[in-house]
Amino acid sequence: MSGSNRLRMRRAALVAVATLSLISACSSSPSSTASGGTGAASADAKPLVIGASVSLTGDFADPGKAVKAGYELWADQVNAKGGILGRKVELKIVDDTSSPTQVVTNYQNLINQDKVDLVFGPFSSLLTVPASQVAKRYGYAFLEPAGGGPAVFAQKLDNLFFVQPAPVVKSGDIFADWILSLPAADRPKTAAYAELDDPFSAPIAESIRARFEAAGITTVYKEVYPAETQDFSPIMSKVAAANPDVLVSGTQSEDAYAQVKSLVQLKFSPKFMFMSNGANSPVEFPSKVGTANTAGIMSAGDWFPGSTATGAADFAAAYIKAYGGTADTIDNSSAEAYAAGQLLEEVAAKTGKIDNATIISTLHQGTWPTVLGDLKWDSIGQPEGAFHLVQWQNGSLVPVYPTAIAKAPAMYPKPSWGG
Repeated sequence: MSGSNRLRMRRAALVAVATLSLISACSSSPSSTASGGTGAASADAKPLVIGASVSLTGDFADPGKAVKAGYELWADQVNAKGGILGRKVELKIVDDTSSPTQVVTNYQNLINQDKVDLVFGPFSSLLTVPASQVAKRYGYAFLEPAGGGPAVFAQKLDNLFFVQPAPVVKSGDIFADWILSLPAADRPKTAAYAELDDPFSAPIAESIRARFEAAGITTVYKEVYPAETQDFSPIMSKVAAANPDVLVSGTQSEDAYAQVKSLVQLKFSPKFMFMSNGANSPVEFPSKVGTANTAGIMSAGDWFPGSTATGAADFAAAYIKAYGGTADTIDNSSAEAYAAGQLLEEVAAKTGKIDNATIISTLHQGTWPTVLGDLKWDSIGQPEGAFHLVQWQNGSLVPVYPTAIAKAPAMYPKPSWGG
């Protein structure tokens, strides 16, 4: 081949490369919003990998699986809209077996070995405390939907955001508010407290006890039991012997089911009963204790069927499509996990960025709409809103207080078991 022919071919090749580059540049456009805005994420965009350690086995397995369902539902929804800033969301969820030791190992591996871009939190204050310390050490934002006990905020971490309306110690306040709003003749005169030795559960019950004792409600029994407690008959027998008007149970999940089963066997039914956790599970609680035995039991909640909070109706419809059931069977923990994802979308939409430093600085400013309502936090991640009171009525959890959100009047005294 002559030199002139080689030169002509080289020029033609350069023109072709330049033309292809121009076509490629013109055919691609930057992502505009957190939810994709203009369509699906581009095929060559780097995925946004989010790691989370969740209890899929062990004591917290029931609520842990609900958290996982919420994370996964949000990821599917946001990816259907194009991802976050054009990046498809990929979740890497690992089982911590409900162990504080394993949860530390999991987050260290997610950050250092898997090199995830962001992390979400686990279930329970017990696991959130050590997990959040790992996230802080490596400069990660820590949006966590299920760890709001006093020990979490005592760390004073600026990277942590508890994705619920208020610190969990405040979740019992709504029950105390309702009890103390009753006519004096209807209020309980005596109270018993059965509390799991846990940084989430016991503080809720203790906060209620302080309010009740200040209002003249006499404590006739109190016991804090260890996490390994299996047989609740001795504890509940003492409760029954004390014959309180109201039983406040500082519970997680398995212990809540066991308390009810034991009380049913003892045929002791207090006039009022509040459980900090376990009783707010719309599927697991009736399946474990029997639907008829749920009637009248109260707990605290944030999401509820029929909520008009931002995205709540779409969340409920998507949940039912993905997992079946009805809106009444959606666990609060799923809504809380979903809300963590909503916050990432909103940060990206506002700032055009999705990195840990941006998330931390941005969420400390303003109010953020979610399926749980509008959320905002103080400097150490404590939310500054309030919970609502829910009660089991006719086989479903129903918001009953405050009156502004109530779907039915509160029922009292609590019916007898099976009634």
